[in-house]
Amino acid sequence: MSGPYVIRGSVSLPEAELMWRFSRSSGPGGQHVNTSDSRVELSLDLAKTEALPEVWKSRALERLADRLVDGVITVRASEHRSQWRNREAAAVRLAALLAEATAPPPKPRRPTRIPRGINERRLREKKQRSDTKRGRSGRDWT
Repeated sequence: MSGPYVIRGSVSLPEAELMWRFSRSSGPGGQHVNTSDSRVELSLDLAKTEALPEVWKSRALERLADRLVDGVITVRASEHRSQWRNREAAAVRLAALLAEATAPPPKPRRPTRIPRGINERRLREKKQRSDTKRGRSGRDWT
């Protein structure tokens, strides 16, 4: 998966704004893992990017504030043995993270009213139950 990484709709991340870093990965790979840089770190300067619309950018900066370091978001991938597959995994992860962070907020819930008939029925049943219990005592409570 090379080239522009689509976030949502026609908005995508240009390759020029992405910063790749490679290092040695732990995990599967045998002796090969000691010599190859298969772990991938993909960073994007979210504060300075021109790829996102301003509304999306402010939304993402607000929602990802705890993951940002100086306005830069970093995603790591090291689950695969090959650097190429880890690059794909990191790019997909970053695009999914940004898609979720830039999504519009859900519509506010409109509180519903309890229909009059249901409320009247509840009060009628409550009164009936009260009368039943009152009738069980030996006294006249009228």
